[in-house]
Amino acid sequence: MTGPAGIRRVIPHRFPVLLVDRVAEVDPGSAIVTLKAVSGREPCYADLDAEDAYPLGLLLESWAQSAVLLTRWGNPNPDVLADKVELISGIRDVVVHGEVVPGDVVEHHVRLVREVADAAILAGRSLVAGREVLEVGSFTMARRRAEELA
Repeated sequence: MTGPAGIRRVIPHRFPVLLVDRVAEVDPGSAIVTLKAVSGREPCYADLDAEDAYPLGLLLESWAQSAVLLTRWGNPNPDVLADKVELISGIRDVVVHGEVVPGDVVEHHVRLVREVADAAILAGRSLVAGREVLEVGSFTMARRRAEELA
């Protein structure tokens, strides 16, 4: 299992935007399982009730960070200015099956469908206590040098 320090060695995300707590399993170039513990003390709950559902945008971002971890596992990029930036180029067939609330531990399952040059297609789902809460049919990303984006 890899915790926050190991994750920060692979991707550039840092608190408060790092939304993955642990890597539970990884099969480089194929699949990854990550964990995200949702807490009522997160910044998103500053203006929400601690019993409200975790925002869908943050749940998707956490899943996407898991996807980036998978694609970067063998080629870490802890500093985007020194390498390439991952950009979401599309997300399709997203199905929300249930809410996530503080106290839940989300288990993201991401699999690599295809990777070609500087692009990747991934898919997967997220579970809470074995209950599916999110399904991602297709997630595409591209990598570009930071100076190209300036």
